[in-house]
Amino acid sequence: MFAIIKVAGKQHKVQKGDVLFVDKLDAKEGAKVKIDKVLLTSDGAKTGIGTPYVAGASAELTVKRNVKDKKIRVFKKKPKKRFEKTQGHRQQYTEVEVTSLK
Repeated sequence: MFAIIKVAGKQHKVQKGDVLFVDKLDAKEGAKVKIDKVLLTSDGAKTGIGTPYVAGASAELTVKRNVKDKKIRVFKKKPKKRFEKTQGHRQQYTEVEVTSLK
């Protein structure tokens, strides 16, 4: 069985036991998060398509850890104007594991 869920504005195809990185969630490590925004479910024989979400379907995720991605450099320059600006950015992610699909 698999499902397509919407977490933090992005869609992810998940199965039970999958580990994935999503944009930072407001949850502590070890906490359980219930996602009701299920767009599609399929168990091989039967497929449920939501309009926009499948009624009664949910996914339960367990937060494993909160991490930061590698730092990227943002460099801006305007030619002939002596303008140069360097900025850094580190995106924050949450590593979650799918514990159940209903």
